[in-house]
Amino acid sequence: MYKIKFGTDGWRAIIAKDFTVENVARVAEATANWLLKQKKNASVVIGHDCRFGGELFAETVAKCMLAKGIKVNLAKGFVSTPMISLGTIHAKADIGIIITASHNPADYNGYKLKGSYGGPLIPSQVAEIESIIKDNAEIDYNTISLKDFEKNGLLTYINLEDLYVSHVQKNFDLDAIRNSRLNLAYDAMFGAGQNVMKRLFPDITFLHCDDNPGFHGQAPEPIHKNLLEFSQLIRDSGKINCGLVTDGDADRIGLYDSEGDFVDSHHIILLLIHYLYKFKGMRGKVVTAFSVTPKVEKMCRHFGLESQTVKIGFKYICEIMLHDNVLLGGEESGGIAIKGHIPERDGIWIGLVIWEFMAKSGKTLEQLIDEVYEIVGAFSFERSDLHLQEDVKNKIVENTAKDVYKNFGKYNVKKVVSTDGYKYFFDDENKEWLMIRASGTEPVLRTYAESPTDKGAFSILKAAEETLIGNR
Repeated sequence: MYKIKFGTDGWRAIIAKDFTVENVARVAEATANWLLKQKKNASVVIGHDCRFGGELFAETVAKCMLAKGIKVNLAKGFVSTPMISLGTIHAKADIGIIITASHNPADYNGYKLKGSYGGPLIPSQVAEIESIIKDNAEIDYNTISLKDFEKNGLLTYINLEDLYVSHVQKNFDLDAIRNSRLNLAYDAMFGAGQNVMKRLFPDITFLHCDDNPGFHGQAPEPIHKNLLEFSQLIRDSGKINCGLVTDGDADRIGLYDSEGDFVDSHHIILLLIHYLYKFKGMRGKVVTAFSVTPKVEKMCRHFGLESQTVKIGFKYICEIMLHDNVLLGGEESGGIAIKGHIPERDGIWIGLVIWEFMAKSGKTLEQLIDEVYEIVGAFSFERSDLHLQEDVKNKIVENTAKDVYKNFGKYNVKKVVSTDGYKYFFDDENKEWLMIRASGTEPVLRTYAESPTDKGAFSILKAAEETLIGNR
């Protein structure tokens, strides 16, 4: 029997191989059993993104919940992960479930759990659910009629798109953005953010805002190598001031400046801290994942803000947001949350904050980044995913644990930090570093590098790959 295991952010598997209706029912049944132990009259919000089979899998989850007597709020049509999280709060539901594999390739689908507070279910609770997944689903979901439950009131269809749009309209000065004369563009990567952005900004430039469950053969992860068409569109236009990108379930952000150059999440996080603290007068702790640039700590010291580093996975950031006064929580992968919204990553929300910053300051994105550099210094961050055989990947991970690597080519290791993965620092001021970490959701070894220049960052990645592969 296939063992269902939750990774960094939910359970993900290949459709029709391991991500099947039967296995989804097994997870849903375990979720229902766990939920009923917490509360007798429980309710859930359920939805799916744009992936293949989303509606079928979401309805399977709904049937399992309804069979257990749990009230279901089911979203019609595709929705984003932030919409599910917001909807869970709005419906006063005990849990939210979205069928999504986020940024993974099109042959994957997945199952994410959200707490009543509108963010990732805390790790200990996810582990409890995982531990009670049975070998076979006991509920005969094939015989369950959703119409019957709709008639008796246990099933309600919920419009999360309207809810989200209304929430945005209440929290942003959209007129300032619309009247700023900024020429803006948006790439949905064929993902779940497309309808909302068309409603909010119908006159901007759109790319990949169509229904395409195959994502045109490209994994919907908002990193530059996957966004060359969008980058070229901005370059060719010569008139677009900023381009926003969101991933498959619209919880991650990618950003482009007017030159069509990618602005990574490290720069976005720094821009947000700069705007929220200096221009909006907001305060709070800054919590970032282990893979985020140390420049964040430097900016926090500059503003007198507390900073904290946690393991990779937004669920760890969310857990702190529930108890502490957190201004911003962010990951290298583009998942960022800020105070005043939900404790959840939200690519559209974060993009609108940046657009509002540009509109109200009257400055270009490049000028705002220069302001950040005045505080922390210029830097470049690059990432390379090494697709290796599992045994090779495991050997490298074993070597990192044994402290085998003392240098990577000409880069001599001065300090190693192993909060989650391994960060190798090459100087006393943390200007140049390399990080190595195995992916929690894919058969990939991720390498990350930072240097004052692009050339330096790529040089570190090249030296790392040569060392790691040479030490197989």
